[in-house]
Parts: sequence; C-alpha cells; structure tokens
Amino acid sequence: MDKPRLLEFQRIGNEEIGYISVAEHENLPFVPKRFFWTYNVPEHIVRGGHAHKELEQIIIAIAGKLEIKVYHKGETYEFVLDNPNVGLYLPPLSWNIIRFHEGAILFCAASDVYKEDDYIRDFDLFMKKYFKPDES
Repeated sequence: MDKPRLLEFQRIGNEEIGYISVAEHENLPFVPKRFFWTYNVPEHIVRGGHAHKELEQIIIAIAGKLEIKVYHKGETYEFVLDNPNVGLYLPPLSWNIIRFHEGAILFCAASDVYKEDDYIRDFDLFMKKYFKPDES
C-alpha cells in the first residue's frame, strides 16, 4: 500500500519573470477527476478531520502555509506545505488534520468526484478499523 508522501513538481522560471509548475499524468500517482480549493480559513479553524475509503488526493499550498497531520496504516506523519511546487499525496485511508496559516490557499486534486459514502468521519471508528498497519 502506498503511503503519504511529498511530491515535487518541476519549477520553471526565475525570480525576474516568475515561475510555473506543471503536473501531468506522467508525474502523478493518479489521473484527477475533481479539483477544489479552500481559502480564507481563520487560523483557529481546523479543516480535514476525515479520511476516504478509496479517494486519493494531492494537496498543494498554492499560497501561504499549511500544517497537515496524517494518520495512515499505523503511522503518524506531519507535513508542512509552504511551497507551491510541492504537493502532499494522500492515499486512501489517510485521516488528515489541516491547519491553515494566514493567507493560505489549499488546492486539491482528487482521484474521483465527490461521493459522501466514501468519507470516514468518525475518528474512533477510523482508528479501530483502519489505522492498524498492513499485515502483509
């Protein structure tokens, strides 16, 4: 099973003209079917607080800074996203907690369309049923 990890996207340009970063299906772990962005989140609000049964995601801080804690298969990870050419890959069954810093904008590429029945919203259930490490 894949695990949460950082993905670095090519950065083209320089300080004088600016930069562009590109993600194409060849350098992504899945072909996205949905995109969304979250912004104007007050710093005292925590976002995330769920996992997905099958959905995969790539999260990018296209502005500002995000701190993300991830629980996945018996491991706990902590990531800081503050560079728009670095994304965080979240495989299925990754519970995430996201803290936004002032001015942060989260961009997400998702492997499928929105499906409410794919969400796991109960942390205790998640920990009991899905957090244990793979036994393979």
